[in-house]
Parts: sequence; C-alpha cells; structure tokens
Amino acid sequence: MAVTLAFDVYGTLIDPRGVVVLLERWVGDLAEDFAQTWREKQLEYAFRRGLMRHYADFAVCTRQALDYTCMYFDQALTDEQKRELLAFYRQLPVYEDAAEALKALQEDGFRLYAFSNGARESVQELLENAGIREYFQGIVSVEEQRSFKPDPGVYSYFLRQAKASNHACWLISGNPFDVIGAISAGMKGAWVQRSPRTIFDPWGVEPTLTVRRLSELSETLKRQLNSKNNT
Repeated sequence: MAVTLAFDVYGTLIDPRGVVVLLERWVGDLAEDFAQTWREKQLEYAFRRGLMRHYADFAVCTRQALDYTCMYFDQALTDEQKRELLAFYRQLPVYEDAAEALKALQEDGFRLYAFSNGARESVQELLENAGIREYFQGIVSVEEQRSFKPDPGVYSYFLRQAKASNHACWLISGNPFDVIGAISAGMKGAWVQRSPRTIFDPWGVEPTLTVRRLSELSETLKRQLNSKNNT
C-alpha cells in the first residue's frame, strides 16, 4: 500500500510570519509580536469554536483574531489596512525548502495531500500562489466537518477523503498540537521543528519522527519505513 502524507499548510508549507513585512509599515517595531499574537489568537479561536460546536470558517477566526490583536496592542488600523492584511494572508510566502521537498517525495512514490483548517478555496489559492499546488493529489479541508484540527473526527475525515489507512498515513506538521492530534487519532506524525527553541508539548505523546527542515523528510521517511519493513 502506498504511503499517504497529509501536509498541514499554515506553519508547515506556508510561513504565517511572512505577514511581518507588511505589518512593519503600520505597527513598526511591534510587527513581530503583533504577528505572533495574531497567529496564536487565530488558533485559539479555531480551537474554541471546535469545542463549542460553533463553527465559522478559518477566515472568520483570522479576521476576529486580527481585531483582537489590534485592541491588545492598542493599534487603530483602518478598515482598509485590515483588508490588505487579510488579503495578504491568502498570499503568504512558502517556506524555501517546500517545493524541493515535495518534488522529492512525489518522485519517491508517496501520495501527497494538503490537509488544512483553512477553507478549500483559500488553501487552493494559497498553494497556487506559492507554486506548489501541482505536487498534491488533492486538498482536504475541515470545512465540511464544521470543526478544526485537532478534533479526532477531522483526521478520520481525512482518511476517508484520501482513501488511506491510518497505518499507512503520516501527518506532516510544524504545529505540535496537530502532530499530537494525528497520533492520538491513530496516524503517524512527523514534526517539522524549524527552530530548536520550539517546544513540543510534554503530553507523553512523541512525534513518530522529527526533522528540522522539509528537505530532510524524504530520506528520513524512507529510512523509517525501510527499518520497519526489515523488522
């Protein structure tokens, strides 16, 4: 059975911190902290909506998180500036190692899917703008489930959509909560730890494997799979 790789998008293939360049024009030295708080609040709102069964798509979570962040930092951005920031979020930069890594994995025979909390249309646009859409057999969005990762039902939904077995499916993510969610749902999980300062949540659930860059993934996965086949 071919191995399926479910790639998280934001924070794994696409760099949410790319928005700092635009923020510097309007909030100056606050740009880094502003971007970090915006991202954290965006995820928090998605988690809370999932738990409450009060779904609104990821774009709504992103917009409301931006409003919160403006209030938190006392930054009176105009409606036009907010619209520009939200539009930029659909054109965030791709991590520089993504295209080469995806190409290598595709050539190695892995089945590649994008798997995101973002709406399908937004993810499609993001991957096309980044020049990496061609590497994926499909895009699986949580929107039809009306919930968000790490809800276990969302991972089951991915397996059904991709026609994959959880024993032959890996979630690839730079977000520890996502890796833990996938492993808890019976999948394998590869964590992309881009910074040595990033901490994996100490829940007693460890990544199946850890890489520092996407470019390490192909060889590391093949070694892992070969080792398993030889035991």
